[in-house]
Amino acid sequence: MGRALRWSYLFLRSWDEAGLKGTFREARKRFIQKYEREHHEYSRPERVIQDVLFVNGCPPEQLPHPYRYRVVHQIEQLRAAGYSVQEISAEDCRGESVLEGNIIVFFRCPYGENIGEAICQAKRLNKQVVFDIDDLVIDTAYTDTIPEVQRMSREERALYDEGVQRYGATLRMCQAATTTTTRLQRELSKILMPVYINRNCASEKMVQLSETAWRAAKQAKQGKASEDEVILGYFSGSITHNADFEMIQPAILQVMAENPKVKLLLMGLIDLPAELRQYADRVLQKPFVDWEALPEIIAGVDINLAPVVSTVFNEAKSENKWVEAALVKVPTVASRMGPFAELIQEEKTGFLADAEEWYQVLTRAVQQKELRQQVGEAAYQYCRAHCVTTQNTANVRRIYEKLRAPHAAFVLPSCEMSGGIMVALRHACFLQDAGWNVDLIAPTAKWHVWTEFGHSFECISYADGGCDLDAYYDLMVATMWTTVPLIQQYPRVGKRAYLVQNFERDFYPLEDPQRLACEGTYFLDANWQYLTISRWCEGWLRERYGQDPIYLPNGLESGKYAPHLRDWTGRKVRILIEGDCAVDYKNVDESFRIVEKLDPEKYEIWYMSYNASPKEGYRCDKFLHAVPYEETPKVYGDCDILLKSSWLESFSYPPLEMMASGGYCVVAPNGGNAEYLREGENCLLYPLGEIGAAVRAIERVVSDGELREKLYRQGLETAQTRDWKDIQEGIVSVYRSLLLKGKE
Repeated sequence: MGRALRWSYLFLRSWDEAGLKGTFREARKRFIQKYEREHHEYSRPERVIQDVLFVNGCPPEQLPHPYRYRVVHQIEQLRAAGYSVQEISAEDCRGESVLEGNIIVFFRCPYGENIGEAICQAKRLNKQVVFDIDDLVIDTAYTDTIPEVQRMSREERALYDEGVQRYGATLRMCQAATTTTTRLQRELSKILMPVYINRNCASEKMVQLSETAWRAAKQAKQGKASEDEVILGYFSGSITHNADFEMIQPAILQVMAENPKVKLLLMGLIDLPAELRQYADRVLQKPFVDWEALPEIIAGVDINLAPVVSTVFNEAKSENKWVEAALVKVPTVASRMGPFAELIQEEKTGFLADAEEWYQVLTRAVQQKELRQQVGEAAYQYCRAHCVTTQNTANVRRIYEKLRAPHAAFVLPSCEMSGGIMVALRHACFLQDAGWNVDLIAPTAKWHVWTEFGHSFECISYADGGCDLDAYYDLMVATMWTTVPLIQQYPRVGKRAYLVQNFERDFYPLEDPQRLACEGTYFLDANWQYLTISRWCEGWLRERYGQDPIYLPNGLESGKYAPHLRDWTGRKVRILIEGDCAVDYKNVDESFRIVEKLDPEKYEIWYMSYNASPKEGYRCDKFLHAVPYEETPKVYGDCDILLKSSWLESFSYPPLEMMASGGYCVVAPNGGNAEYLREGENCLLYPLGEIGAAVRAIERVVSDGELREKLYRQGLETAQTRDWKDIQEGIVSVYRSLLLKGKE
């Protein structure tokens, strides 16, 4: 971030509270902090994935009240509404920071490269990006109306305006906004939609402090020498409020002239006006105090003054002054505009006055003690019921439920690509395309973004020392039996699903304890929904285990393959063997026993395996190890015949991929591949274990041109009916239905 941009940011934050001198003082401190961060070890706390991440662009040491109301209090409110929330500063925000939340709220964050990067990353992951603001500091058309801004020097004004424009730039990058008042909602809606109102709320600590202050003030007032004394209180939030007090000064002068028992308390950044010096003995002045001390001071007055000059900028301001006074049962006289006019019931929960009415309204409030007390009590009751964080959870929950995208997680057994993981990733891609926020949870060594099939996903580690989860998931999907326990133990889930892709119990030899543990995952209760990618798996889940699985057909990207009729004139016929020879059920040894029977002068053997290497004694002319998925279509296209001998497959991809390339398949049938293989139509099948039959099938393909033409044509048709784009919407529809079940 350039020097000029940094200064404009500091200037905007500081001017409202402390003027130009405070701005430069704060800038110096922040440059020192920046140097220390860059030249010393600096680490953030362990990452925790939560529902909401607040990115705070308004440091509390500069503007404590906005930060407290819009960050601290909203966090309390959201936690009371059942959300997990955390906060980072705008300066600490980077692209990877947004991985820590599912809704990212940027409060008063001026645009910078780091903020832009974070917003773009959040959008890629379908995390909702929200701008929160409590003032119209998003366009100079609004701030130009502030008298103090008009009085700035040219240099000061340029820096201030640049800061305002950077707030607006961040706003325009976001997808939604939350704000405090109806007028702010109206003005923000001119820039983006939707905009939701979540009014400022008092925290429980404020309520507790106010209760204590009210009791102490009540005792103090009972002991006053004169009960006829009435203290008016004006609590200035900043130098921009001087014009507000000037508007009501004539009314105050007249009331004080007519009522010798009336006193005035001025607090904050306001000088004693010359006109009031005649009543210097009846005017009390106090400097700013910490917010925790403010209730005690407000409770000591009898009438709280909340004048606001009528401008669009001021109409957007919130009703904090009324709420803070109401919590100590002090009635407020406020300008009849903005949120005061919306929320205050005249002479029931407060007093309202137009600019020309202040004298009459103040006189009535001063002279009628009983009415003041009734109004103060009613305002207290209203604000306790409606204006406290823990009393306003339903509204914030409605807003955030509208804001957030459906949140799903696929729990993977590994970060290494395999057929099962590829299917889970495809489903994740489809949901992301449909607007879902999708996480991958895997035993990876580090927390990172996993990019596959042109999509990016947050990959969360559940290995030892990995990051913690405290986010709500509408749906969590187990993708292998070993991933089921994590989902069973995680409490914040709407619906649990188990994507069964094979009969995994038989992956393990007899008496292996993992067989028993795996078997138990086929008896999960009704809180789980079984999904499967195989008709064979659907059958045994239903018949053997009494489950009601949903079938989601497997597919492939047929467009990535370049189908062509094979011509091996002048070269050897290439036979492709695929599979992990270290895994028994892949039965790769049998495939190599078959090719041993073939003439080496006529046949060339290619072996492709992601994990294993060829065993000693294998006849292998070319070994393809850990071929990236995007390169496998070329491998199939370069070979002529796929030989596949697996005895356990839920859905065998290699024959389908070979068909998509226009090649031929000689395959041992099993429960999984029976779903789409047809003997003599799109492939040749041989009985498992019958080596001679497999050899004859291969030689038949090579010698029979009419058969090859038939296998080529019908193989392509089979592959094309399985294109992902044709089945994608059906898969998404199933997952949508699970969301509804999760809410039942």
